[in-house]
Amino acid sequence: MKILAIGRNYAEHIAELNNEVPDEPVVFFKPDTAILRHNEPFYYPEYTSDVHYEVELLLRICREGKNVEKQFAHKYYDAIGLGIDFTARDLQTKAKAKGLPWTLAKGFNGSAPVSEFLPLSNFPDLKNINFSLSVNGEERQKGNSKMMLNSFDDIIAYISQFITLKTGDIIFTGTPEGVGPVKIGDRLEGYVEDKKLLDFEVK
Repeated sequence: MKILAIGRNYAEHIAELNNEVPDEPVVFFKPDTAILRHNEPFYYPEYTSDVHYEVELLLRICREGKNVEKQFAHKYYDAIGLGIDFTARDLQTKAKAKGLPWTLAKGFNGSAPVSEFLPLSNFPDLKNINFSLSVNGEERQKGNSKMMLNSFDDIIAYISQFITLKTGDIIFTGTPEGVGPVKIGDRLEGYVEDKKLLDFEVK
């Protein structure tokens, strides 16, 4: 099982970080050791002082796929979840300034809290899914799948040109605006529509 993630997939988030709008999806990996399940607490690592939350809709891959055409992409995922792409922003900024990969800033242990997955049948319109993140009871991020620059099917078709997708893989599909830092003692709650899927503490 692998975790693939899409960066810069919401225009407002691109703007808030002063990044350029990409011509193609920006793809990166998180290792399986990044996953936190069952609302386990996130333990703030000692090698960073600027961890940011980024809430994202997740796709669960249900069959092997290579060079998938967009018109068939919907057959390769069967469920939607919610995740946090924790990012060590200080490590990322340092790496980007040197033109180096920012793998450690995205892939450190515990950097990918993942919710339960909901079947696609729960969603009448995959291009109109609301999701949000609250920190200590205050809503910080709010997005909708229609705001994505690259749709779920675009993402599947693009990634599968280069990387074979396998059953059980998870794809993070990008974060909307409103990202920000977390600190020890914070409580994060994530919602898809009105259903709470994430509820955990930073320790």
